Amino acid sequence: MEIRLEGTGGPRGWPAPGCGCASCGRLSSGHRGPTSIVIDGIVRLTPRAGDAAHFGVPPGGRLLVRTPDGYEITGPDGSRVLYTPCRDDLHHDEYDEDHEDDAGPRPREPFDLVLIDLLDRPERLGDLRRRGRVTPGTRVVAVHLDHRIPSEDELARRLVHWRAEAVPDGTVLDTRDIAARHPHGDPSPPGPARRTLLLGGARSGKSEEAELRVAADPDVTYVATGPAPGEDPAWLARVKLHRDRRPHHWRTLETIDLAAVLTGSDTPGRTLLIDGIGTWLAAVFDECRAWPRDRDRDPGWDSDLARTRVAERCDELVAAWRRTRARVVAVSDEIGLGVIPATAAGRLFRDELGRLNQRLARESEDVALVIAGRPLPVPI
Repeated sequence: MEIRLEGTGGPRGWPAPGCGCASCGRLSSGHRGPTSIVIDGIVRLTPRAGDAAHFGVPPGGRLLVRTPDGYEITGPDGSRVLYTPCRDDLHHDEYDEDHEDDAGPRPREPFDLVLIDLLDRPERLGDLRRRGRVTPGTRVVAVHLDHRIPSEDELARRLVHWRAEAVPDGTVLDTRDIAARHPHGDPSPPGPARRTLLLGGARSGKSEEAELRVAADPDVTYVATGPAPGEDPAWLARVKLHRDRRPHHWRTLETIDLAAVLTGSDTPGRTLLIDGIGTWLAAVFDECRAWPRDRDRDPGWDSDLARTRVAERCDELVAAWRRTRARVVAVSDEIGLGVIPATAAGRLFRDELGRLNQRLARESEDVALVIAGRPLPVPI
């Protein structure tokens, strides 16, 4: 099938006429027109205008079916294309494995090409990968691009993490070319770094950045290292906010045994999101009774022994981080930018976390500092 992308922007294009936001202000008028997809010069799909697909009518031997994943188009040659607009345009809830539509049981074959609104909920791409509907041989192209993202540069940065691409208006794609050029390979751009360390202060947006980076991965385990929320209303609210942000198909693991998690993650394609290193180290201090206050609680307290145990745990973590085969994105606190802690415990923790951050950074392909929601790459 030949797919002509007459436009790749949002419903009003990008920039949107009359919009005063910074994103639209960075671009010249007409940079991207509203998304409009023409298939073989016969079928046109636009946001909220794909109703022809609802009937499953096969114009010219092409079958169009509306499903919870989007509009599935099968060509006369058997090639398959998926168009996934914003979820609101589909009027469907989360994917249901047992769902059947008017056309009968949903096919499970992978697609040759996926045209998807990744600015809506990029985790939908991860779910498609998880279910085998998007494979390494599938070309993934982002559409509905607009001022939901700050700039084209930021779009390009995110697409690297999502293993997708953007193309200019007027681009023509052909499923036959995709299959011929990449019969067994990966037509998508190079993927993201294997080990990433994201640093930032409180409320810097570092956790959101970590989640964004792995959103389109098929197999994500969220490793929560924080303490149990107990009855603290503020902490309960914070934990709930994090849980509500996570895609429904992610797994959650609450543990501080990070070395075992890292060394046991040899499954190809598995992704670990660790949030975060600071809370892990605080828990290690608790376990090893390394806080200065422990001296007052135990007359036999040995500060050298306690710190040796902390050092051993940090050594284990760094060694596991170096050996892991999984894709890992870890969040940690950059605590050296504030005032000197007033307590001995605060200064001790600051020094230990600072040293641990440096060691993990040396073993990471990618390190970034997140400030006000903006990641700044930290070069080697």
